[in-house]
Amino acid sequence: MSIRRTTSALAASAVALLVLAGCEAPRPERTVATATPPASASATPTSAPTTTPTTPPLTGSYTPTGELTALANGLAAPWSIAPVGADGILISERDSAQIVLVDPAGQKRAIGGVGGVAAAGEGGLLGIAVHGDGAERRLFAYFTTDGDNRVVSFPLTGAGASLALGPATEVITGLPKASNHNGGRIAFGPDGMLYITTGDANQREGAQDPGYLGGKILRLDASGSVPTDNPIAGSPVYSLGHRNPQGIAWGPDGTMYAAEFGQDTWDELNVIVPGANYGWPVVEGIDSADTRFVAPIAQWGTDDASPSGIAVVGDTVFMAGLGGERLWTIDPTQGAQPREFFAGQLGRIRDVYSAGDGSLLLITNNTDGRGEPRSGDDTLYRVTLAATSG
Repeated sequence: MSIRRTTSALAASAVALLVLAGCEAPRPERTVATATPPASASATPTSAPTTTPTTPPLTGSYTPTGELTALANGLAAPWSIAPVGADGILISERDSAQIVLVDPAGQKRAIGGVGGVAAAGEGGLLGIAVHGDGAERRLFAYFTTDGDNRVVSFPLTGAGASLALGPATEVITGLPKASNHNGGRIAFGPDGMLYITTGDANQREGAQDPGYLGGKILRLDASGSVPTDNPIAGSPVYSLGHRNPQGIAWGPDGTMYAAEFGQDTWDELNVIVPGANYGWPVVEGIDSADTRFVAPIAQWGTDDASPSGIAVVGDTVFMAGLGGERLWTIDPTQGAQPREFFAGQLGRIRDVYSAGDGSLLLITNNTDGRGEPRSGDDTLYRVTLAATSG
């Protein structure tokens, strides 16, 4: 697999936010990572795992042991995972616009619907994230309407069997939408800020335009205000030159990672630097000759990945593969050589989430019209991890 670490000099040269034009980058020879044999999953849902993060943070490298436990079956086109402590795990369903709670006993119920969702193509109810705790907990949701993509927040009222959504408050509206390339992942970073991935909404040249909010990673505070330390004063743009990023997560040292769909040649895993430019549509994948752009630390042929959600456990990045129908692991401290797990066993994998206890949560996405549903699909799994060395 062709890999290159992002250097400080390259990141610094890419910070200038310029409107750039050009042709597609030269396409390197396609390579494929070595497969690791999967193991079988249990067929009956069992109790959900504890999702309270450990202290201090986990360190070192981790790999799946191959052990899968089904926590809930029968989800409909699930898109995003958001644990809510002792209450369980929230899942967004793209087409139904429902927020589903999987409680600690493995029972599931809808705690509310998101109004105004227009599910079509790749659009609908997409990423969710929980912010705050106790009476201050709020659920943030990214979704597609008839006219835009947007983020709203809801107070989470009650607890346990009475957990429900309160009235919605707009966080940001007017994000570009299309039948595909809607981005849609949201997460709160270590700095407490809300990060939002947006696709280019089929306006590929717009990804290089700082004034166009598609093809970007955005950064806001929880109220929707632009932080004063954003790279462009008064703008939510945090990084640009993205095609369709659907995964963001942070390592224990604060390094931010993002996974991105390529077009015909390369999917990417990037280290995100404030204000940096990641090249789309001028380049796709690694382009060592063009120092205007930050290069990915790993890349895949588009049939092998189609990456969506990512999570970081210790030093290891876990990346969900839709078209590739497998889970990828990448350890930047060990040369960032990708490894694959569960290939062909689960179908399309949409999101992964660190449970904070050395295990991983994972959802399949075979009922969205692009996969081949299997018995029980779609499913929320717990993945057992093991610390590795070297």
